Amino acid sequence: MSRVAKGHDRSLMLGNEALARGLVENGCRMATSYPGTPASEILSSVAAWKKSEKLDRMHVQWAVNEKVAFEIAYTGSIAGLRTAVAMKQVGLNVASDPFMSAAYLGVKGGFLVISADDPGPHSSQTEQDSRLYAMSAKVPVLDPDSPGQARDMTGVGFRLSEEFEIPVMIRPTTRVCHARQDIEKKKVQRNNVEAVFEKNPARWAATPKFRYKLHNQLEEKLKKIALWKETAPVCLNPSVQSKKAIIVSGVSAAHAKDIVRELGVEGIITLYQVIQPYPLHTQFIEMVLKKHDDILVLEETTGVIEMQLARSDRVKGKNSGHVPETGELLPEIIEKIIADFLSVKSGSKILETKPGRRPTLCAGCPHRASFFAIKKAAPKGIYTSDIGCYTLGMNLKAVDTVLCMGAAISQAAGFAHAYDDKKRPPIVATMGDSTFFHAGIPALIDAVVQNIPFLLVILDNRTTAMTGNQPTPASGKDVLGEPVTAIDIEKLVKGCGIKYCRTANPMETDKFIPLLKKAVKYSQNNGPAVVISRSPCLLSLPNEELRENYKRVEITDTCDGCGYCISHFECPAMVMDKEKEKVTLDRSLCTGCGVCVHVCPKKSIVPAESSNVEGS
Repeated sequence: MSRVAKGHDRSLMLGNEALARGLVENGCRMATSYPGTPASEILSSVAAWKKSEKLDRMHVQWAVNEKVAFEIAYTGSIAGLRTAVAMKQVGLNVASDPFMSAAYLGVKGGFLVISADDPGPHSSQTEQDSRLYAMSAKVPVLDPDSPGQARDMTGVGFRLSEEFEIPVMIRPTTRVCHARQDIEKKKVQRNNVEAVFEKNPARWAATPKFRYKLHNQLEEKLKKIALWKETAPVCLNPSVQSKKAIIVSGVSAAHAKDIVRELGVEGIITLYQVIQPYPLHTQFIEMVLKKHDDILVLEETTGVIEMQLARSDRVKGKNSGHVPETGELLPEIIEKIIADFLSVKSGSKILETKPGRRPTLCAGCPHRASFFAIKKAAPKGIYTSDIGCYTLGMNLKAVDTVLCMGAAISQAAGFAHAYDDKKRPPIVATMGDSTFFHAGIPALIDAVVQNIPFLLVILDNRTTAMTGNQPTPASGKDVLGEPVTAIDIEKLVKGCGIKYCRTANPMETDKFIPLLKKAVKYSQNNGPAVVISRSPCLLSLPNEELRENYKRVEITDTCDGCGYCISHFECPAMVMDKEKEKVTLDRSLCTGCGVCVHVCPKKSIVPAESSNVEGS
């Protein structure tokens, strides 16, 4: 977990750890989440603090998806407890239905929605701005600039939520979530409030007629929140009197504070930090427009503050074209924007992005074996896929589409409907085990009802690998490692109506390819089929198990450097030696999974114990 500084009750905390610490320090009694970068570490950190601080009455849970996570935590808040739900920005898409409704119904105990945005994006399908969701739902949002401020905002958020009986969003970004800061730990508030649900159907089960009334009440709340002193914007250099002003929010504020000082312009520009970008404080809008003729707004990712200032003649930002509309506002970009705004010289150069090594599946990853087998079983197929490590199957030319969580099955159905029966190619969808639980089940039921001719390969590596090996409903353990009921994927698949379901180990390539061929043929003639490709993620296995199950392989001197293994299998442990004109093994990466033995068409890769090898 965190490293503790000597002599002080301080820790060097990741931003997500700081958010988690803020939750437990402020008496949060229920925290839920579904893993997604950059938010993944929040819940696991809450679980660690719960354990170390002996918070026995606190409930911490990975939910099957963000919607379920939201609904559980929200219900705790209407029973009077302080609660929180955490997710990444595209996870908010999944939770948007209850999010919109919860704003109308309101809360009793403080309720925080932590939605971590990913400007860039670094690990997401989009770089959407959660603040726009907050505006649409009419929910106040707080925008931290650092791990320390994120921790402090949890307390502010709980107070704001309870003062106005409204959900409150905290919107950290990747650079806040994954930054580290030395933070002094505060005393944990042991909240022993008893849950009490006061029945009021007109509110908690409101019909459309009453929703209209609740909407009017929500508008009145927002007007009062826009006057709440605790979240008012702060002038960072109040002694400066200038007609020019810069308004900053989120991580852009952290960068701008340093840049203004480094440029030596802190005495000629007024700098304001907005911590509540929505609703923007009414008095601040009036003051800043009255006091300043030329205003620059720096915020990620959309012009939310700029939009509420509503003066395109005096406000420069994303809508005016003075600030990039896409991507991160990196320090060198902000420095150039501020320098241009103030007509001073900038010392920074915008660095060109250099192409790096493309991401690839880990050496020994069972997904690579699955994709290789799929290509062999359906060489002219259409391959729909989903969100996870296995998106990298595109490198193996075994992934043609990736839309969003759960869409692999729906897109397979779309292709099936689009093609005439006689011209339809084989259709193979791939989806991870965690993703299947998250969003694949409804789509599979629909495919069964419509009798879609496709094969679904569930890539079951027994974990949520891409976001840090969090447990799935099939893992049989919770966020604390405690045993819980494990869900049987085979039974679940059959319960959806699938008649053809097989489970096999993709690492046994010689057996797995024929099994897939049979499944593809069945799907083309009879309707949907499922193969569960089951082999654990190597990163979740203990070293002893790796040594027991994986064997050393060698490349013999019969290798002629054809490169088939590299182009069709792309294992990072296999390297083309251009001087020797043959493939060699990088022993620091090779796990000895042995799948490459079945990949080489020349039989030049063999188990070490039976090989006549050249040293490599």
